[in-house]
Amino acid sequence: MGSYSPGKDLRWLLLRPWVLVSRLVVVLWQLTSLALVLVAQANSQSPDVQKRLAKRILTTLTGLGPCFIKVGQSLSTRPDLVRRDWLEQLTQLQDNLPAFPHAIALATIEAELGAPADQLFESFPDYPVAAASLGQVYKAQLADGHWVAVKVQRPNLPYTLRRDLVIIRILAITVAPLLPLNLGFGLGDIIDEFGRSLFEEIDYHQEADNAERFAALFANQPEVTVPRVERLLSSGRVLTTSWINGTKLQERQALEAHQLDPTALIRTGVIAGLQQLLEFGYFHADPHPGNLFALPGRTGVLGHVAYVDFGMMDSISDSDRLTLTGAVVHLINRDFRDLALDFVKLGFLNPKADLEPIIPALEEVLGGALGENVGAFNFKAITDRFSELMYAYPFRVPARFALIIRAVVSQEGLALRLDPSFKIIRVAYPYVARRLLAGDTAEMREKLLEVIFDANGRLRLERLENLLSVVENDSANPDLLPVAGAGLKLLLGKGGSSLRQRLLLNLVQDDRLQTEDLRALASLLRRTFSPRKLVGGVLRQLNPMAA
Repeated sequence: MGSYSPGKDLRWLLLRPWVLVSRLVVVLWQLTSLALVLVAQANSQSPDVQKRLAKRILTTLTGLGPCFIKVGQSLSTRPDLVRRDWLEQLTQLQDNLPAFPHAIALATIEAELGAPADQLFESFPDYPVAAASLGQVYKAQLADGHWVAVKVQRPNLPYTLRRDLVIIRILAITVAPLLPLNLGFGLGDIIDEFGRSLFEEIDYHQEADNAERFAALFANQPEVTVPRVERLLSSGRVLTTSWINGTKLQERQALEAHQLDPTALIRTGVIAGLQQLLEFGYFHADPHPGNLFALPGRTGVLGHVAYVDFGMMDSISDSDRLTLTGAVVHLINRDFRDLALDFVKLGFLNPKADLEPIIPALEEVLGGALGENVGAFNFKAITDRFSELMYAYPFRVPARFALIIRAVVSQEGLALRLDPSFKIIRVAYPYVARRLLAGDTAEMREKLLEVIFDANGRLRLERLENLLSVVENDSANPDLLPVAGAGLKLLLGKGGSSLRQRLLLNLVQDDRLQTEDLRALASLLRRTFSPRKLVGGVLRQLNPMAA
C-alpha cells in the first residue's frame, strides 16, 4: 500500500508527465470555473441561486475525488465560515457520496478475507448504507445474530491520493505568497501532515489498532462508546466492527425528535475531546458529524456519544499537552506574557522573536475576544483578528499542530451547528480548573504550583480564587464536593509534599513569619467550602431536583 513521501511522490509524478499535465488541467479548470461562479453569484439574495451554488460546490469537490472531498468535509463542520444554505449540501460529503460498484466491493472482500461475503456473513446486503470519500459501509449480520458494519475501501486509492497530493502541494506552494495570511512558511509541511494522515487512514490494520486503543482509553466512561473490532473479518482494505444504532450529530431537530438533549451531547463531545488532547495525548482528528452518533441515556450532565472511523488519529507529546493546559489557564487569567511564552514552546513563535511588541498585540486580539466573560470566547471570534496578527508578526503553524487544529475546529463547528450560542471555552475552562485543583497526576500538581505561586514563591490567591469560582459557577456541574475531597487528599497525601513545602516557604520569608497570605487562604477556603455549599452538593448528587 505504501506511505506518503512528498519528494519521492513528486519524482514519481514528474516521470509521468502525461498523468501530471492531464490531471493538473482538470483540477485547475474545475477550481477556476467554481471560483468564477462564486465570485459572480455568491452575494445573490435568491435562495434558488444559493442552492445551485451549493450543488456546484458539492459536485465539483465530489468529481475531483478523495483529497478534495476531505477539504469539503472540513468546511461542512464550519457554519461560522460557510453559508448555512451551503452546509446542507456539504454535509453529504461525509457519508452520502456516490458508491462504487457493488461487484468491486464483493471482489475486494473475497480477495482480502479469503472467502465470498455470503460465506463469511449470515446475510450481506446488495447495497451500502453509506459511501464516504475513502470507502463504503455495509450493514451485515453474523452467524450469531449480531449486526456489524463492514467498511470496504475504494479501488486504486493509493494511486489517486499520491497523484492529487503532489498536485495540491504544487498549487498550494505556488499561491502561498498571494494568501492574505503569513502562512507561506510551513504550508508545505501542513500539506505533508495531511498526506501522511490520509495514507494512514487507508491502512485498515492501523485503523483497527487505533479503534482498540481508543476504546481502552474510554473503557470506564459509559458516556463514550467505541465499536468493537471483529479481527477475523478485517484486513488491510476491509474493516468489520460492531454496528452502532444511533442518531447522527448533524441536525438539532433530529436529535430532539429522538428525545436527545443536544447540549448534553455537545458537552460530552467537548470534554471527551479535551481528555484526548490534555489527558491521553491521543486523539480522533476527524470528529465531523458523520463520525459521531448520539445514543440514548445520560451520565449526570453528559449525553451518550459513539465515535466511529478511527483512520485519522494522532498523538500529542507530553510537553505539548502540559503547555496547552497552561495556555488555557494563562489565557483566562489574561497572562499574555506567559501565553506568548507558551506560543514559543509550542513552536508558533520563533524562540528568537522579540516578544515585547507581540504581548500587547495578543492582549488586544485575545483579550478583546474574551471580553468580561469567559463564555464569550470562541474560535471564530478571534479568527479574523488573528489573521492580521499572523500577517504582522512572526507566527507560523507547526506541522504537528495541523491535525490538532483540525480536530478542535471541527469540534467547535459541530457544536455551533447544533447550538449556535454554544461557547467551547465555557466547558473547557471548568474542565481544566477541576483537573488542576484535583492535582491527581504529578504533571497536574506541577502545573498547579506554577499557577498559584509566583516566581518569588508568593501565593497568588487571586489565581486560586479564580479557579475555584470557575468550578462553582459552572452551570452544568457546580458541585464543589469532589474538588474539596481531591484538594484535601492532595494537601495531606504523599503527592502533596511539594505543595506543603511551598506553603511553608511562603509562611517564612525574609527570616520572619508571614501569616497574612495563609490567613487569606483560610478565609477563601472557608467561604468556598462552607457547610451549606457542601451539603447542597450532596443533595444535588442524591437528588438533582432537591437543590
